Formats: sequence, C-alpha cells, structure tokens
Amino acid sequence: MLDQQLSTPKTHIHFLPPHLTRHMLLSSLSFAELKKLLHLYPQSQIMASISSLHTSLAPPSLLHAQTPKPTFSHNLSKSSQSQFHGLKLSTPSRFSIPSSAAVKPSIVAKVTEGTMPPEFTLRDQNGKPVSLSKFKGKPAVIYFYPADETPGCTKQACAFRDSYTKFKKAGAEVVGISGDNSASHKAFAEKYKLPYTLLSDEGNKVRKEWGVPSDLFGALPGRQTYVLDKNGVCRLVYNNQFQPEKHIDETLKFLKSV
Repeated sequence: MLDQQLSTPKTHIHFLPPHLTRHMLLSSLSFAELKKLLHLYPQSQIMASISSLHTSLAPPSLLHAQTPKPTFSHNLSKSSQSQFHGLKLSTPSRFSIPSSAAVKPSIVAKVTEGTMPPEFTLRDQNGKPVSLSKFKGKPAVIYFYPADETPGCTKQACAFRDSYTKFKKAGAEVVGISGDNSASHKAFAEKYKLPYTLLSDEGNKVRKEWGVPSDLFGALPGRQTYVLDKNGVCRLVYNNQFQPEKHIDETLKFLKSV
C-alpha cells in the first residue's frame, strides 16, 4: 500500500499528500520505506508535512494550550538550532498525536567534548571486526549517518572521499557508521570508491550508547560527527542533518586549528 503511495512524488507542493503523511504519523515506517521516502521528498518537506498534521490532529483543547506553536522542544544548542531550524525531536520511533505529557526535552548526547566515548567492536564493509581502540594514537573522525544510498548520506560520503587526502595530511582516520549491514556497506563503498572504513551498527547499539540524537520525530537516525584526539578523547561534536557536506568543512577546520 505504501509503495503505491510513494510511487509518484509531488514535489511541486509544500506538503506531502495528506494520506501519506497520516500514514507516517499514525503508524511506523520500516527502514526500507523511510529510505524510499527520503529519495522522493526533501527532508524539509517531510518535516513540514508531519508538523502540520500533528497540529491538525491534536484535540482543540490541546491546541489552545500550546504556546508557542509547534509544541516540539527547542532546548538545543545554538549550533543545532541554526542547523536544524530549531527542531530537535526525541519521541519513540512510532508516531503519535502529541500530548502535553509526551513533550520531552531534546536528547543530550552521552558523548560530549572532553569525554571518552565507550569502546565498541563492529564489522566493517568486508565483514572484519574493528574496535574503536584501533584508532588511538592519531585523530579519528567518527561520523554517524542515517543510511547507505540515501541522497544526503551519499553526498556526505562522497564529500569525505573527495577530501580524504586532506584528512590524511592532518593525520586523521575517517570512519562512517550506520545501521546498514556489511554487505550494504561494501556495495556502497565500491560504488562510490570510498577509501575509508564503514562500520555496521545493526540495531543501533553504538548509536544509542554514544547518545546520537534522532530526527524526524525519532524516525530518522541522526547525522552527527565526532572528532577524537590521539588519546581517544572527544574534542568536537557536530550535528547537521540538512547540510551533510558541512560535516567535512567543520571537521577539517577543527583539525587544522589544533
């Protein structure tokens, strides 16, 4: 049913088709459906549509009590607010009509500047186990992204590829992490000739342990980059969902400054 709804994108309108938005809001989307949706519609259009339907479905008494609108949390850092239009949403993966009791402050990342990230061991695109400790002794750029082969993630991956020699000159390793499996990572890396490591975090265990915030009402895995120093201590946290290539600019600028 959803495949039929997603078959013809209507990019000339500001909002998604109401029936599609209602499906997103009142039920859960599979990972495959979400990836397809991101191929067809800009993320800003998806956000606007869900936001509009949240308001239209809320009880009148709740709408009158909300000041200001919308009711989403704005307790973000200045950087995150400017890059994500002030919206940071941390509800569960299933969409539901908002209530005053359900509105929660934005997630605070567990890995912050000056802290030591938790150790992990994940499989790379070749199926080999790779531990975080492997990268100690040199700076490491660890970037979490939503999914292989989605438009924004492909732009980001290729931007890291195009600037890879600059990262190497800075003595840094680049590592990408998403919930895709090793086979998906291998195909993605080979298709775009990515020279760096991609790690498979199926089940998003590491993402949760690091406290990477989600976007699109918890449906979309967040896009967040960490720069670790040679001792494994986090020195930079950068979050920007809508401008994936900025992750490369900001991390290179930081590496050049230290």
